[in-house]
Amino acid sequence: MASRDVQMAQDPPSPETEPKYGGFTRFEIELEFVQSLANPFYLNHLASLKLLNDPAFIAYLAYLQYWSRPPYIKYLNYPGPTLKHLELLQEERFRQDIISPELVQALVTEGVKASVEWHKDE
Repeated sequence: MASRDVQMAQDPPSPETEPKYGGFTRFEIELEFVQSLANPFYLNHLASLKLLNDPAFIAYLAYLQYWSRPPYIKYLNYPGPTLKHLELLQEERFRQDIISPELVQALVTEGVKASVEWHKDE
């Protein structure tokens, strides 16, 4: 009787054979999405779509926390606000409150102040 065991490759798949979704790798898609979390208006949009109440989406946000560790963090353009918002999104209260235009504006103001302070030293 012939063996039905599948032989596994010893080497990881090359980037050329990595599955693509709409022409992009999973890494590229997740990087673009996690970076979009730096935008308070986008967080408000997610809340308006009720995605922040969906247990599957909440689990996905928890999964994305790997971006806060090396070697992934080096790929983030705006690691400060991106990771801060990703961390806040782990809290149920924040996911409920981000629908508020006042909270969105407070986050925008905070981001502008941080940018101004950072550029003062130049």
